Amino acid sequence: MKKIAMLACASTLAACASNPDKIDAAYVSPLTYKDYDCDQIALEMEYVGQRTNTIYQNLKAERNADNWQMGIGLVLFWPTLFLLEGGDGPEAAEYAQLKGIFEALRSNSIQKKCAITAKSPEDNTSDSFIQL
Repeated sequence: MKKIAMLACASTLAACASNPDKIDAAYVSPLTYKDYDCDQIALEMEYVGQRTNTIYQNLKAERNADNWQMGIGLVLFWPTLFLLEGGDGPEAAEYAQLKGIFEALRSNSIQKKCAITAKSPEDNTSDSFIQL
């Protein structure tokens, strides 16, 4: 019986969405953007920053919803924990990919000595939560 309870807890926790702050950047080769000039790099970095911020907000909301469901399920009726729909979906993969793209663009920006002062995805997301 203890093994079943432990297995149930482990599978339930695995269904929860990851904290977007803990998602690492996927590797993206800087060679992908080697032909971009400084203006193109700046535009792409701006787009990536905006898209990353949008996805971060969605992932954070999903994480918070899963945390609430987990808390309510543990207190009221634990079998409902099997119905948690969270988990890391395609948005988490896209978020990691966008963080990697940003790093590749930043690398090219530094290599080409562009005067770009774009904020990293982490800085953008932390600023958006400070403003709220």
